[in-house]
Amino acid sequence: MAAPYTVVSTEHAPAAIGPYVQAVKHNGMIFASGAIPLDPKSMQVVEGGIKEQTAQVLKNMSAVLAASGTDKAHILKTTCFLKDMNDFIDFNTLYAEFFGETKPARSCVEVARLPKDVLVEVEFIAVEKK
Repeated sequence: MAAPYTVVSTEHAPAAIGPYVQAVKHNGMIFASGAIPLDPKSMQVVEGGIKEQTAQVLKNMSAVLAASGTDKAHILKTTCFLKDMNDFIDFNTLYAEFFGETKPARSCVEVARLPKDVLVEVEFIAVEKK
């Protein structure tokens, strides 16, 4: 039986490192897996702290959005995971710059551990551009 959704995949974002895909589309909705700060070419965690890792996560999200046929203005909801809530101000500054005037609903939580021991992960739900 075929999946009831279309898989979104791009070489401009890191390949999935487990049994999942970068994103799926269904009935005009895009559901993205969590983006972590991997360089899509080397598949290595970018060097640096929360600012560098957040910047890479946002680049990876942009690549998945483009492959999905939409953009950041069409993101409805994000869920943000931080290893340390003390990084919230730096994370939030870059996040706010990325979204500009279009602000999706958001949850942001501190977690004990993230894949590859990264400092940040962000997932999103978006709609296709009409």
